[in-house]
Amino acid sequence: MGERKSTNKYYPPDWTPDQGSLNTFHGSHPLRERARKLDRGILIIRFELPFNIWCNGCGSHVGMGVRYNAEKTRAGSYYSTPIFKFRMKCHLCDNHFEIQTDPKNMAYVVVSGASRKNERWEEKEGETVSVEGHSEAQKLASDAMYRLEHGVEDKTKADEAAPRIARIMAMNDEKLEDFGLNQLIRKKFRVCKFIVSLVLVASFSRKLVAAAVSTCNNG
Repeated sequence: MGERKSTNKYYPPDWTPDQGSLNTFHGSHPLRERARKLDRGILIIRFELPFNIWCNGCGSHVGMGVRYNAEKTRAGSYYSTPIFKFRMKCHLCDNHFEIQTDPKNMAYVVVSGASRKNERWEEKEGETVSVEGHSEAQKLASDAMYRLEHGVEDKTKADEAAPRIARIMAMNDEKLEDFGLNQLIRKKFRVCKFIVSLVLVASFSRKLVAAAVSTCNNG
């Protein structure tokens, strides 16, 4: 589609190269309707909700991934990173809500008109292992009490995870045993197949010899 648009532009007879591009000639913007509020610093974009929200106007739940035509404006900066705000209208009522980027926490925040559904993921709930930072490593090296508390916590986690690890290792052993049995069966089948092929070849050879002897006797 993009190639078709770039190679099939219609140039009116009264257009000349010194008049600039076709957009300049027609007095239109390359972004068309999306740029109708650009003079006020507003660009119309297609925005996809990054999380589940509750609309404050109608109380309806709007799921993550729902897309809206949103008004994108610059709301400020975090150091050199721009902060953008997106304003959109709920598709179930006349309420508008605003969502803003949060470069500091690498996330989005609801500014007004809606409430975020609380579905925050906690590291402890996922039972993942966090990588210690440089400051954490320094604290472990210098603070004996903190190192002791950290060791007790690690031992507790290890004791809790031990049964689960044992089950996983048992499952792996079963899979390895199944793999070995499968290899043995396949090897046996290959040997049997080879023996059968030898028998067939020998049987066919005997038939050829018998046919040749019979031909000589008849001749």
